[in-house]
Amino acid sequence: MVIEAYADTIIPGERRFDGDRACLGAAPGAGAVAAGALELLAWSAGGLAHQLETMAFLLNMHAGEYAAEHNLVLADDVPPFVALDFTHRTALVRRLTDPEHPEKQLWIGLALFSNMAYDSAAHLNTTDALAAGHPGLLAIGYAAPDADGLWRFPRFSYGRQLAPIHPNTTPTGSPA
Repeated sequence: MVIEAYADTIIPGERRFDGDRACLGAAPGAGAVAAGALELLAWSAGGLAHQLETMAFLLNMHAGEYAAEHNLVLADDVPPFVALDFTHRTALVRRLTDPEHPEKQLWIGLALFSNMAYDSAAHLNTTDALAAGHPGLLAIGYAAPDADGLWRFPRFSYGRQLAPIHPNTTPTGSPA
């Protein structure tokens, strides 16, 4: 829940259900959590999975310190970071990712993975993610593949062909 709340602070989205405490509904539509931030972070290939418990512990420690500094009374039925409202979560994340903060690399890494879940669905097969309606890929206008599962672009993105197709390129687009 703590890691989800952090991801929701990076790319906020609507609440997933009544009483959702991780996603506060700070923005309409689906955010990083709905896009699979926790799944990406827990994926062993990402390299952060083994640190998530420690990160949650540290984030709650910082949230408790932040709350004490600002005389905030936090609900005790959820972890401290989750108990912060969106404005305070954002302020704390800003502090943790400040260039002068000694742990900035940890918190920036967590923010980057939250972004990756939303804008690239790095933990999913792109075709499957699009078919399932991945919110981030759809929001950025990621084009669906052709019926055969391959992406072809009939117009050049720069308005002109930049280089000719290599003569040994196969019909599937692979080099020979």
